Amino acid sequence: MAKLVVPIVVESLDQALAATDRALALGADMVEFRVDRFTDDLDALPALVERANGDCIVTCRPRWEGGEYDGDDTHRLAVFEAACSGEVKPALIDVELVAYQRSADFRRGIKRFVKHPGQVEPTPTKLILSTHDFESRPIDLYQRIEAMTASSACAVMKLAWQSRSLRDNAEAFRLCTENPKPTIALCMGDTGLPSRVLAAKYAGFLTFAASEPGAGTAIGQPTITDLYDLFRWNKLQPTTKLYGVIGYPIGHSLSPAFHNAAFNETGFDGVYLPMPIPPEYEHFKATVATWLNDLPDRAFRGASVTIPHKENLLRFVEEQGGEIEPLAKQIGAANTLVVRDDESLYACNTDYAAALDAVCDGLNIERGELAGKRVAVIGAGGAARAIVAGF
Repeated sequence: MAKLVVPIVVESLDQALAATDRALALGADMVEFRVDRFTDDLDALPALVERANGDCIVTCRPRWEGGEYDGDDTHRLAVFEAACSGEVKPALIDVELVAYQRSADFRRGIKRFVKHPGQVEPTPTKLILSTHDFESRPIDLYQRIEAMTASSACAVMKLAWQSRSLRDNAEAFRLCTENPKPTIALCMGDTGLPSRVLAAKYAGFLTFAASEPGAGTAIGQPTITDLYDLFRWNKLQPTTKLYGVIGYPIGHSLSPAFHNAAFNETGFDGVYLPMPIPPEYEHFKATVATWLNDLPDRAFRGASVTIPHKENLLRFVEEQGGEIEPLAKQIGAANTLVVRDDESLYACNTDYAAALDAVCDGLNIERGELAGKRVAVIGAGGAARAIVAGF
């Protein structure tokens, strides 16, 4: 089961201790102490590790890798040494692959503090080797993975890059499930949210979550409350089925809250995600095809589809040889994609049914009693067309 980690940017000892207590109370499995700006008071570091009972990661991230530390590696070694000097040791320290590779002295220094085959003094502390790309997916991603795999001291690989689209998540899932070492594979940005939420499903070593809105250390990092209360973090497992709402933009949608609450209520083994896909059909086709065919376990079972993709859904299902509800074809728009047990696709429109039922409930009549009544539909969008066709 993936660990849920809350990163804490350390400003002072008291602030960090209080933040640690809060994170653990909210349900974090571990905390990450980001000591980028807290590198002078080395005597305070063992107290932080002790407060977390050793269930922590110590990270001192340089500016050139997206952090705020602007000193040299000699002092960074002193920081890690101080953090590992108490009776309670940190579970992990995080070091950038680039720094680890470029300096033999730095590499030897780090290996003094972490568990590896040649370690003389036993220690429980393990090494995360990490790599980050804040622009896009690195073209040499698999060369970086090979280097981490070859390092005997590397216990956990961390791979983080700026997501280009929802399609990047499929690769992150495969990295977590297929790499020879425990792996953290995270896509940054709004379209990378699935890689963070679904680490618990796809054998990710951990995911990061902020203790509160605005307190995250990376773009797209959800809050710990979101993971537990919205995305069912403690219910996710390898068998969990995936659903979502496709649209652009989609951040305003209440569908994830509604559907995940329904899954909780009924005990259904599923999770429902926001799925932003740009308006063009090519984006829709490539992304939905990736989620249908390239996830390690083909767990994507359907989606709600909203503006601007209702017509794109009809086209896609028709091209894939799927079935389209006759009235949806007449309307020219569908809002629901279903992946059947035999992997065939079905597209339908629930807008008209919902409107019919709402009106009938309001008038306390059956659908057959609508005949002869006059109905006004205010609006001219896809939902309005569906409602007119339904009536």
